[in-house]
Amino acid sequence: MIVPAKLKDAVMAVPIVHHPSYTVPLPHRRGFPMGKYGRLIQLLRDQGLATAQTLHEPDLAPRWWLELAHDSDYVDAILSQTADEALMRRIGLPISSQLADRAQTSVGGTVLAARLALQRGIAANSAGGSHHAGIGHGAGYCVFNDVAVAARVLQAMGLAMNMLVVDLDVHQGDGTAEIFRGDGAVFTFSMHCQDNFPARKQPGDRDIGLPVDLGDDAYLEILAEQLTDLLPRLKPDLVFYNAGVDPHVDDRLGKLSLSDQGLARRDALVIGACAEKSIPIACVLGGGYDNDAMRLAGRHALLYGAADHCYRGLKGFGGEISHSAG
Repeated sequence: MIVPAKLKDAVMAVPIVHHPSYTVPLPHRRGFPMGKYGRLIQLLRDQGLATAQTLHEPDLAPRWWLELAHDSDYVDAILSQTADEALMRRIGLPISSQLADRAQTSVGGTVLAARLALQRGIAANSAGGSHHAGIGHGAGYCVFNDVAVAARVLQAMGLAMNMLVVDLDVHQGDGTAEIFRGDGAVFTFSMHCQDNFPARKQPGDRDIGLPVDLGDDAYLEILAEQLTDLLPRLKPDLVFYNAGVDPHVDDRLGKLSLSDQGLARRDALVIGACAEKSIPIACVLGGGYDNDAMRLAGRHALLYGAADHCYRGLKGFGGEISHSAG
């Protein structure tokens, strides 16, 4: 692999954005895998990937950030905890102050990860990927669309204009597609299981609906073809990568039958393709559902391992940034 000239003076560790609110227990209905967040950050600490030097703590996203992607009435309903039962039923979680704080912090985390990626070549939030949240609603455990808000914030700050969303969660990123429909500056690419939630897909810039039980090799071949086309053609200032692990063969909500090795190869493929072209990449956690929280955390940890392996070899971008998202 040829190392781009501007990557030679590397920062040798991948920045990881994390906030204690990610792991605070929520009043939640059965099905939401709350336990995975605490298990993941502990696993990353045990693996030496999450350290005092690599961890960065975000601030809560201010209201004006949220309103760059969401209707003000919806933002107010969540922040004031006045959202009605129908709205919260669609999200799948009961309204609470903890939920509102966590949603705001998760958005702040993805904004910080994006800013760090622009400075360092790569960064990863240990939450985020809430891609079902649309302009005026949440859905599927997603309250605010952190990637959409982050893209709008970077544009507002003049830090990046043209961006690519690579969404490899098993479910289509319908909220992201809705928010950026007709927007020539942010290109949405979702590669998902066609026979899966949501039943009604939102048309994005490029949607690849895959058949059930596709498996590793066919999946990776399709993904490689897509990246080979999109990255050199779009030349984005930044890639947002939703690295959901729900395509896994043992995931409760996934149907694509990827193995642990397939997920690791997928993450290495996306990160390596961006690194080879010196395109910064901000990674978010995405979905993953298993009754065993530690097993699920291990699948999510594959992303951070792939990022660390790739960028220790390619030696990042270098540079520093404040630990505060504001």
